[in-house]
Amino acid sequence: MEATAGVKPVGREQIVLAAERIAGRVRRTPVLDLEIGAFGLDCRLSLKLELHQLSGSFKWRGTLNRMLSAEIPAAGVVAASGGNFAVAVALAAGHLGVPATIFVPESASPAKLSRLRAGGAALVIGGDFYDDALAASRRRAEETGALFLHAFDQPEVVAGQGTCGRELAEQRPELEPVIVGTGGAGLIGGIASWYRDQVRIVSVESERTSSLHAALAAGEPVDVEVGGLAADSLGAARVGRYGFESARRWVDEAVLVTDEQIRDAQLELWRQARIACEPAPAATLAALRGGSYRPAAGERVGLVISGGNVDPAQLA
Repeated sequence: MEATAGVKPVGREQIVLAAERIAGRVRRTPVLDLEIGAFGLDCRLSLKLELHQLSGSFKWRGTLNRMLSAEIPAAGVVAASGGNFAVAVALAAGHLGVPATIFVPESASPAKLSRLRAGGAALVIGGDFYDDALAASRRRAEETGALFLHAFDQPEVVAGQGTCGRELAEQRPELEPVIVGTGGAGLIGGIASWYRDQVRIVSVESERTSSLHAALAAGEPVDVEVGGLAADSLGAARVGRYGFESARRWVDEAVLVTDEQIRDAQLELWRQARIACEPAPAATLAALRGGSYRPAAGERVGLVISGGNVDPAQLA
C-alpha cells in the first residue's frame, strides 16, 4: 500500500496525551439522550453535541493539539480549510497570540466566512474546493517558513479529534454503534483509534463526497470528485492517510446518503430537537432515516453532531 507506506494509525496513548495537553482549553461537550421514536426511529439516540465546542466544531480539538505540540515560528501558522478547520485555526491563533494565514476555497459557506473575517487571521479565498486551497497553503508555508497545519492528515490533529471519542466513551459507555460523518477522516480516524474494536463504528458520507468509501473499496486513498450540499465540510478529494489507516482497521461500515436525505435530516434536527447543525453532522441521522444503516430495535445509537457553523436562516 504505497500511498500510506510507513504511516501508522494514531495510538490510544497519543489521544490520552492530547487530552492532557488541551485540557482546560476545550469544552466537554454534552450528550443529548432522546426517547425511542424520536425522528420516527425505533432505536435510542444519544447525540454528542460537538457543535457546542468553542469554534463550533470538533476541529478545535485537533487544531489546539497540533499547535500546542509544535514550536511556532515568528511567521506563525498557515492552513487551508473548507471552513471549520479555518475557524478553529483563526480562533486558536488568537488564543495563543500567533499570526495565521488561512486559504479558503470559494465553496466555503457564508456563515463560516463571516466567522473567519471576525477572527483576525489573514484570509485568502480562491479555488473551487478544499484541495485547491491546500496546494496554495503548502506553497505559502514553504515560502515563509510558517508552521503548516493540515485539516485532517497530521497525527497530532487526528489524536486531538480522538479526544471526542474518548470523552463520548466516558459519557455513554453503553453505545453501540457510534455513527460519524466523514470528510477527510480526521474525526472518524481519531474516534476509531480510541474505540478500536470495542463498539461498532459507522462512517457516513454523501454520494458526492465519498472519499473514505472509495478508499476502503480500493484498499488505499484515491481521488474522488466532490460537490453537492456537504462539499464545504465533507468535500475532501482524498481521504487522509492517518485516518484511513485507522478506518481500514476499525471502521465496521461505510455508508452513503443523498444530498436530499441530508437536507431532510438537517431540517428535522432543527424541527424536532432545535439543533442547528451543518449538513455533515446531519448525514449521521440521514443514514438512519434513509435506511443506509439499520440499527436493531431498541439499540442505543450514538451520533456525533460535529458542526454548528450554519446560517440559521437556512433552517427556516
